[in-house]
Amino acid sequence: MAALNELQRTVIIDVVRSFCLIAIFFTFSISLTFYNKWILSTENLKFPLSITVTHLVIKFFLSWIIRRAWILVSHTPRPMLEWKTYIKRVTLTGVTSSLDIGLSNWSLLYISVALYTMSKSTATIFVLLFAIIFKLEKFRLITVAVVGLIVGGLFMFTYKFTAFDWEGFILVITASVLTGIRWTSAQILLQKEECGLSFPLDAMFHLQPIMILTLTPLAVIVDGTAMSTSLKVLRYLQFVDFLKSAGMILFAALVAFCLEWSEFLVVRHTSGLALAISGVVKEVLTLSIAIPLLDEGSLSTVNVIGMVLCLSGVVLHVIIKVLRQTKAHRMTSKSEDGQPLVRPLEKPFQNVDSESEEEIIYSSQQ
Repeated sequence: MAALNELQRTVIIDVVRSFCLIAIFFTFSISLTFYNKWILSTENLKFPLSITVTHLVIKFFLSWIIRRAWILVSHTPRPMLEWKTYIKRVTLTGVTSSLDIGLSNWSLLYISVALYTMSKSTATIFVLLFAIIFKLEKFRLITVAVVGLIVGGLFMFTYKFTAFDWEGFILVITASVLTGIRWTSAQILLQKEECGLSFPLDAMFHLQPIMILTLTPLAVIVDGTAMSTSLKVLRYLQFVDFLKSAGMILFAALVAFCLEWSEFLVVRHTSGLALAISGVVKEVLTLSIAIPLLDEGSLSTVNVIGMVLCLSGVVLHVIIKVLRQTKAHRMTSKSEDGQPLVRPLEKPFQNVDSESEEEIIYSSQQ
């Protein structure tokens, strides 16, 4: 009974911690989506890629400052990867992250928040696909069914919400594919202890330089003319206009820094698929806010049914996840001849299907 109570407490703590991290992720992500749409449309700062590069530069310096302060206060060195290891381990995550964020922001120039949310919901499919390819998830029909239920419900929820734009649609779908690669590779980067980047701040510090190098050439090509001729930036008539624009971009960068930290925390303690599926709830909330705030339509019967299906899929995923975690914890409590049959999980709410955990069962005879 005592072991069972300890098991229940452990599972409850894991679930509560995960939900708290996801709630923080919701707050920053929804805020940044609407803020970016506002500064691109209302404030007429129509150079999304250049703004994104500025965010990356600010995030790099913020992570460097915090790391330095951490070292000075704790007298503990932070990890610094060698170039060979850096290129091997960080490049894929960095390149896909920069293009994912950049193309997502770029698409907001052409499409509404509703169409953006509907299109970006396909990222859940790509996260699952690449998680299976990278062997972070085992192929299970129940998992595929849950993802299909969630994505199908989200499409119904956003059905006939807004006008269609091919250019914006292609940008955001490409970003969704990159999201799948981004978060599966990020999960490997964060959860593999030998990488030394399990702490989100260290991962952010190492990722920003390659993200900046990847996105800067594209930003110059796409935004160069618009930014160099903008009366609110480089060709300002009054210095106060420049300060206002710089202040808005700086505030967005601070929110983006907090958002990326929260995303890495979610992936670190759960998985990339968990982040994608929790993001579905965030998208439902985003649309619920966009309807009255941005006047982007009203809910029909099909939309309501889609929302119910979508949320049902999320609840089903959470139930399945908790049941698997409970089973894993129960196995760790069993022993034979005083030896554990299962190697304890370092992060109990972490994805139990990952390749790194699939060898957790081992014989006490070994």
